[in-house]
Amino acid sequence: MARPSATDELPGVPARRAALRLLDAVLRRGDPLDQAAPPVLRAIERGDDRALALAIAAEALRWLPDLDRLIDSATRQILPEDAKARSVLRLMLAQALRLGLPPHAVIATGLPLLTGGPRRLAHGVFSAVLRGTADEGGLLPAAPTLPAAVHERWAKAWPARVAAIAAGLAVPPPLDLALRDPASTAEWAERLGGISLAPGHVRLARAGSVESIEGFAEGAWWVQDLAASIPARLLGPGEGRRVLDLCAAPGGKTMQLAAAGWRVTALDKSARRLERLRENVARVGLEVEVVAADAMQWRPAELFDAVLIDAPCSATGTCRRHPDVLHRLVDQAALEDLQRGLLERAAGAIRAGGRLVYAVCSLEPGEGEAQARWVKALGRVPITPEMLPTGLTPTPEGWLRSDPGMLAEHGGIDGFFAAMWEK
Repeated sequence: MARPSATDELPGVPARRAALRLLDAVLRRGDPLDQAAPPVLRAIERGDDRALALAIAAEALRWLPDLDRLIDSATRQILPEDAKARSVLRLMLAQALRLGLPPHAVIATGLPLLTGGPRRLAHGVFSAVLRGTADEGGLLPAAPTLPAAVHERWAKAWPARVAAIAAGLAVPPPLDLALRDPASTAEWAERLGGISLAPGHVRLARAGSVESIEGFAEGAWWVQDLAASIPARLLGPGEGRRVLDLCAAPGGKTMQLAAAGWRVTALDKSARRLERLRENVARVGLEVEVVAADAMQWRPAELFDAVLIDAPCSATGTCRRHPDVLHRLVDQAALEDLQRGLLERAAGAIRAGGRLVYAVCSLEPGEGEAQARWVKALGRVPITPEMLPTGLTPTPEGWLRSDPGMLAEHGGIDGFFAAMWEK
């Protein structure tokens, strides 16, 4: 029997089918969720349905070990990891337990994704979990359980922080905006009903589309997590000096530097990502030089006063907003080799007295602390408390290390590492 077309399905079923495809793309193929989403969601007409599909998949990934525990407690025989019924149940439970959707609506839109025995099984397991007979009430813990391999790594690297990191993943993060004019921070915080944790920063509770927020059309701000804004802040005012932004797309740090008075050369090897950078820079009315090239091959015509490297990395520090990174395997050794190569290139691109900032949105010490210890040819410039948002402190080595458990009273922050040197 042929599967009904999208036009024959109940309202809401296409969004759940899209969420199932997104979950499969991450867990089976290892695709990043934000890259898998556009082609999967393209056929869904309504914007709120596209947002719902993405939210369902993201919450299932955020709470995956805990959802699997509930599923396993309600079945006589453990379902295979890649069983379609398990994936559908993950999505159904995420909707009921995390998104607060009515159980009857979850059943009506979830069971059509299955047929025959798996449908009956899913209905029974879902009902058992919600009745609380499956696992002492069937409730999720206060904080997500990290995948076993991730917990093992982070418990070794950050034994005093791993519980706080997990707690920082419990809810999707607020929305951080970086302002084109830091002098207008108080004004924009009041106009948008947000709070500010640093000059040029406004934090909002998530609500609606970004494009509908006041100030977007006029280019008054761009979306950028507070932690991601710190590396560019370390370089201070540009005063017309030249800076190279390596691996620059999609352009958040490029715009920061340009707004701070630097003459920016933004380099990235991805033409597609550079197109997005150009669009972002044009929207906020800033001027930068854009170069499409491989940083490992490109040679500058003259040396720079500063270089900022936001290096390619595992992105595990962004797990509170991108929970798929917890479930994707990366070639860690290859990333660390690339990062060292970029550090070497950057050191050769700055003039005497110039500064280099290296940053990664990673919680893996091999991508952060180990790389900083490896740099010997430059003089370390310690990061001071005055350079950081209130509530963050430098490490004893004078580096920045943030994690999702920090600034919890204000909604948290991404995990980042940054270090600075002078030639």
